[in-house]
Amino acid sequence: MVAKTKTLAELSVLVDGELTGDPEITVRGLADLALAGPGELAFLVKAAGLQKLKNSKASAFIVPTGLTFDEKPLIKVANPYLAAARIQNFFQAKPFQATGINPKSHIGNNCDIPEEITIGPFVCIGDRVRLGERVTLHPGVVLGDDVEIGDDCLLYHNVTVYHSCTIGSRVIIHSGTVIGSDGFGFATDENNNHVKWPHIGTVQIDDDVEIGANVTIDRGTFGKTHIMQGTKMDNLIQIGHNVKIGKNSLVVAQVGIGGSASLGNNVVLGGQVAIKGHIHLDDGVMVAAKSGVHANVPKGTIVSGIPAIPHKDWLKASTIFAKLPKLYGELLDMRQKTEKMYRKLFPDEGQK
Repeated sequence: MVAKTKTLAELSVLVDGELTGDPEITVRGLADLALAGPGELAFLVKAAGLQKLKNSKASAFIVPTGLTFDEKPLIKVANPYLAAARIQNFFQAKPFQATGINPKSHIGNNCDIPEEITIGPFVCIGDRVRLGERVTLHPGVVLGDDVEIGDDCLLYHNVTVYHSCTIGSRVIIHSGTVIGSDGFGFATDENNNHVKWPHIGTVQIDDDVEIGANVTIDRGTFGKTHIMQGTKMDNLIQIGHNVKIGKNSLVVAQVGIGGSASLGNNVVLGGQVAIKGHIHLDDGVMVAAKSGVHANVPKGTIVSGIPAIPHKDWLKASTIFAKLPKLYGELLDMRQKTEKMYRKLFPDEGQK
């Protein structure tokens, strides 16, 4: 495929930037400051890294508004990281190429599969499955009966979607992820035997969601587990039954969310966060990495720690915690001195 090229003037318009330098310079891609060479564009997130920019061999740079550097052309924007992402998406975008249905795949009965499709070898599709236009299923994907998938979705190798789950349009699901497995639900009898609770609900994943590798999203006990539009999920995440995650939320690696917990819109969960079941995190909540959340969190609150408390309080507590060994030593020393003084003041007390 012929490599894409764009002038700096065109890229500046793409990211609504202010261009200084020759607008007709052409670049063929975006690279890291240290790796970029002639004909490539690089980006600087913070003005404090100006020296790295000076040492870079890139032909031009995306930089924060207000930065001055006269030696090479600049595209100045309010958010260089966002602008770089948009430009990288442009250079990496490839038109969909339908390869059809590989003869080594299995297609069930009464499926609705359009002509503009790519289904790789060893894909297994159950009965009554409906696929949208321009869907790509990589080798090893398994879709259960009555699954529905919208337009322009991409499912990587060995993704499994259990029966009756629904996936919207422009959804990306990375390798090894399982959608719609049974939730962890058991009732214990008088002999301590654990009786399985059947999960007869489903999973709904809305448009523009991206799910990382080896994520598990349990189906609802009743009703549905629901991942709403625009949410992005990292690798190795466990989502319990009947969880609801609001729009445009970010969930980082190794997060675990207990059954029936709910998250509002624009919630951010750091790595290894644990969320107790049946609680609610309101819109805009941010949870720092390794935190354990055991109670509802109001709108816009930042929390951290185990159990999670307001972030500023956790920072103060962490500072005190680091000083505990010294404080304990001082306490023991004070106790010894106090006891010594007491014995001098009350010598007869110890003889009783």
